[in-house]
Amino acid sequence: MLGLDPVAISAFVQVILIDLVLAGDNAVVIGLAAAGLPKELRQKAILIGIAAATVLRIGFALITTQLLSLGGGLLVAGGLLLLWVCWKMYRELSVSHAEENEANEALSESDLNQDGTIAKGPRKTLRGAVINIIIADVSMSLDNVLAVAGAAQHHFEALIFGLGLSVVLMGIAASFIARLLTKHRWIAWLGLVIILYVALKMFYEGANQVFDHSLPFIPFVGGGAPPVPGAH
Repeated sequence: MLGLDPVAISAFVQVILIDLVLAGDNAVVIGLAAAGLPKELRQKAILIGIAAATVLRIGFALITTQLLSLGGGLLVAGGLLLLWVCWKMYRELSVSHAEENEANEALSESDLNQDGTIAKGPRKTLRGAVINIIIADVSMSLDNVLAVAGAAQHHFEALIFGLGLSVVLMGIAASFIARLLTKHRWIAWLGLVIILYVALKMFYEGANQVFDHSLPFIPFVGGGAPPVPGAH
């Protein structure tokens, strides 16, 4: 049982916010890739993108959780990858309002800016849009799984919950979350800060293992000697 363990509660809160931000981010990317397709093809491309993201998240989860348990070197690598994710998210948070509007119109099939068109972008083919979506899904699904695994370290229940929530959000609420993050930008920035914290914590804990637990202990980050088995 989790009880009222503050560390476990913190892991759950971090996982939920990471899932919200990255599901919305992934939805915007899918919407942008589908913008410019005719209506009947646009919905097909979006459904293919969401299905691919769901399958990729499950596949990456099986691989990533095993790798992160193998040793400090892989934790360091995971931390560095998440730092790159943070940089990528920072750049994506600067996306233009026009691009965001196109993505949200494609996802919701609504003329949100009332210009008489829905998701008017450069004309595309279904094949080209799907290829762009799957390429983006590979990167973003790995980002999501890595961030969730990092935030839920040592808390298997939080990990399973986070991965399940990620799949549900992508399959059911992607459009709503994308619009929510567009309207309330501070949620996305808070998510970025949490992922940055997870990245630094993962990197420091991995480095501590690599250097035989010789790094100093830092509150809320880690380091120091390994915990004594059975100690509370």
